[in-house]
Amino acid sequence: MASSGEEPRSGSPVRAGTGTEPAPTADAAQLDTAEDFEVLEEEEEEEDLSELPPLEDVGRPLALPREDTQPPERGGGDAAEDPQEWLDLWADASPASLCPGSGLLKKKTLVQGQGVDTHPRKGQDVTIRLKAMLEDGSVVEENPALTFTLGDCDVLQALDLCVQLLEMRETALIVSDAKYCYGAQGRSPDVPPNAALTLEVELLAARDAPDLELLSGKEKVELANRKRERGNFFYQQADYVLAINSYDIALKVIGSSSKVDFSPDEEAELLDVKVKCLNNLAASQLKLDHYEAALKSCNLVLEHQPGNIKALFRKGKVLAQQGEYREAIPILKAALKLEPSNKTIHAELSKLVKKHADQKNVETEMYRKMLGNPSAAGAPGKCKDKLPWSIPWKWLFGATAIALGGVALSVVIAARN
Repeated sequence: MASSGEEPRSGSPVRAGTGTEPAPTADAAQLDTAEDFEVLEEEEEEEDLSELPPLEDVGRPLALPREDTQPPERGGGDAAEDPQEWLDLWADASPASLCPGSGLLKKKTLVQGQGVDTHPRKGQDVTIRLKAMLEDGSVVEENPALTFTLGDCDVLQALDLCVQLLEMRETALIVSDAKYCYGAQGRSPDVPPNAALTLEVELLAARDAPDLELLSGKEKVELANRKRERGNFFYQQADYVLAINSYDIALKVIGSSSKVDFSPDEEAELLDVKVKCLNNLAASQLKLDHYEAALKSCNLVLEHQPGNIKALFRKGKVLAQQGEYREAIPILKAALKLEPSNKTIHAELSKLVKKHADQKNVETEMYRKMLGNPSAAGAPGKCKDKLPWSIPWKWLFGATAIALGGVALSVVIAARN
């Protein structure tokens, strides 16, 4: 079992369904391998720790759907010859919902399957044979046995949406717009930006996902890491909703009850993955302005690791976004004490101290106006030592006299009684 701090491996399979991981870049060597999500020191200006260099073992871009995307002209021979044979599909905001009509996602059966009752179900582990081609027919990926969990967004959306429509042993062509593949960024070096793909897919097997309670510690770590890495992939593409979905699935795997005893090392690995997921979950929630949820995620990390710098930093960021500068400043100071050379924390702390000072000045001036004490600039000739609540001496003398008269009257009445 590889440790969680293992360096990225070039050539490892990509869970997006096609392609391989590029060789590590110069930035990859600077990754915090204990967290493998972002580098604290590389942050600048007002950005938080979620400005990402390349992540460990993640795939290539998957673009968000664009409303202005037009169906591309379909090439590649059979993919466009008989439009009446194609099942025209469209995926709405729900990743497993298909409706007819847009032309952005099409399916045509090449080899009939074993019947509609053999369709795979969401949540099952499916195995497919895959061949991916560009519109000019050039092959960009071949995989004789790709296995993934249907509906978990582990692969290209085109596959996740269409494989559930296949019958067992059916072979089909899927023509997909770029929005359901690698989007506006493409996948270097073989998939250009905004490239439509033709996918030849055969459904080989479908089986129920393994019982989480029966997984060994090693199996749980591997499964949770796959889901977490998929979340990193979506985060890298600014698809924070799907990133949150993947991190939640990983945390569900880790938090599931077990009928198997784990070794201390396996328990430590599971905790390490859990902390990574929670930290990355907080970063995604912060991007979506889900401040209460992000604060909860940070606090869960700090329950396990009170000195986790990223959780402290993000908690400070969340509180700052909520205007709670008084609470945010000591948290960032604690993070800076743990890592005094961190420029990102320095910058954020300096910014918050200034904002807090400005906030106090505004509040002070507001209180002065409410209590009737003009500022020094507005009343230059008045005594600076005069307090906003000063009472004229005549009023004070009169009130004292009235009070003494009342006491005397009470004494006289008591004496007569």
